Amino acid sequence: MTSDDLRQLLENVSTGRTDIESALARLGTSSVADLGYAQVDLDRRARCGFPEVIFCEGKTPEWIEGVALRLIEAKQDCLGTRVNAEQAAFLAKSLPLAQQDRLARTFWLPTPGERPAVKGKVLVITAGTGDLPVAQEAVVTARAIGTHVELVADVGVAGIHRILRQKERIAAADAIVVAAGMDGALPSVVGGLVDCPVIAVPTSIGYGAAFSGVAPLLTMLNACSANVTVVNIDAGFKAGYVAALIARRAAVRS
Repeated sequence: MTSDDLRQLLENVSTGRTDIESALARLGTSSVADLGYAQVDLDRRARCGFPEVIFCEGKTPEWIEGVALRLIEAKQDCLGTRVNAEQAAFLAKSLPLAQQDRLARTFWLPTPGERPAVKGKVLVITAGTGDLPVAQEAVVTARAIGTHVELVADVGVAGIHRILRQKERIAAADAIVVAAGMDGALPSVVGGLVDCPVIAVPTSIGYGAAFSGVAPLLTMLNACSANVTVVNIDAGFKAGYVAALIARRAAVRS
């Protein structure tokens, strides 16, 4: 329930249009929508600053549509991640106003009207071009939450001069996401160049001994740079979400 909804409910009680028992019942049940196949958290934006996000992997297109429609009905922004081709085609017909990004595998349907002020700067960096799908998921997520986002691609340690050319851009960021597979060394390099948090995302890009992202994950967990922290393998959404929260808070306090 938004503050506007609560205000309207209280006004209805004060004027007698809604009795106290009905108001109590609404307050007790309005935060969760029971769809049978999903319990949609409608209070998350008030608690955490951003509505519930739909992780689409493993869900039918109809389930995703149902959750999205319930979020829209509650005047919540709707972000979906890990959208496959079948789901994307279905949602393009049922929710044509949503912005789909097939590289990031996301769909994004903001509530109409005035958007919250965009605050903070997030920079998303990839070690290689193969890391772009994970990085783009971080980009879409951070933008949805309300930050300025830039992307710098293919600046891995095999050509260290490429990241050194970006020193001004990385120095201007409030939070940085670095997506890297193979040996996963780039976050440590970036962390040694900046005074902001660096969120490392190991990707599943690499040959056999990379173990589908386990090798870069272990490298990042052992990063020498103290400002580097790590999310799960291929977790672009989590990295973008955390980076946006950090950047927005930094902008408020600056």
